[in-house]
Amino acid sequence: MSKLEIRDLHVEVSTDQGVRQILKGVDLTINSGEIHAVMGPNGSGKSTLAYSIAGHPKYEITGGSVLLDGEDVLAMTVDERAKAGLFLAMQYPVEVPGVTNSNFLRTAKTAIDGEAPQIRGWIKNVREAMDGLRMDPSFADRNVNEGFSGGEKKRNEILQLQLLRPKFAVLDETDSGLDVDALKIVSEGVNKAHQDLNLGVLLITHYTRILKYIEPDFVHVFVDGRVADQGGKELADRLEEEGYDRYSSTSGV
Repeated sequence: MSKLEIRDLHVEVSTDQGVRQILKGVDLTINSGEIHAVMGPNGSGKSTLAYSIAGHPKYEITGGSVLLDGEDVLAMTVDERAKAGLFLAMQYPVEVPGVTNSNFLRTAKTAIDGEAPQIRGWIKNVREAMDGLRMDPSFADRNVNEGFSGGEKKRNEILQLQLLRPKFAVLDETDSGLDVDALKIVSEGVNKAHQDLNLGVLLITHYTRILKYIEPDFVHVFVDGRVADQGGKELADRLEEEGYDRYSSTSGV
C-alpha cells in the first residue's frame, strides 16, 4: 500500500501582472487503489496542483509538503519523481519530433526500472496495450505525438501510463477535447491501469461526463486555490445540476 500526501500546499506563479498566489493551503491524501476527482471552475488551481506535484519549474512552492510513502517529493528532480512512481498525463501533451513512440517508451521504461526490458516481452506488452486502446500499430514508429489528433495524443498518454506502471497517476483534464468514442476508450484504459496496478488516481476535470466511465471514490471541489467541498460521487452529481455558483459567495471569486 502506497500513499501520496499533500499537506498545506501553497504555490505561486510569476505573471506579467506580478506574482500571483494560486494554491492557498491544499490538503489531500490518496492511497493505492483510490480514485480522487478534483473539480472546480477555471482558475481555481486544479492544473496548478498537477504541475506542482510533477515538478514544473513555472510553479514555486512557498509552503507545505508533498510526500510519497514518507519521502519528500518536492526535494526530488522531475525524473526522480517519475522513478519514485509518479505519472502526469498532461492536458496538452507535447510533440517530440525525431523520437519514435517505441524508442521513447523503452527509454523511459529503462530509466524508471534501471534496466532495459526484455525485447520479446516488451514488444508483446506494447502491442497488447496499443490494441486495447484501439491504436494502429503504425503509431509505434511515429514520432511522439507529432501530427496526432487530440484524441490520439490522449490515448498515447494512457499507453505510457499502462506501460510505465507508476504508483500514482495525475490526469490533468484527460477528457478535454475528446469525442464520446475516444472518451470511452481512454476511460477504459485508465480503468485497466487502475485495476492491474492498484493505481492511485488524481483525476482533474471540469465536467462530470468522464466520471460516468471512471467512477471516483472521492470528489474534491477546488475554489480559489482551496478545497471548498468534498464528498463521494454524489457530490459530482450535485455539481452537474447546480454548478459552482453555490461556492462563489464564500470564495470571493
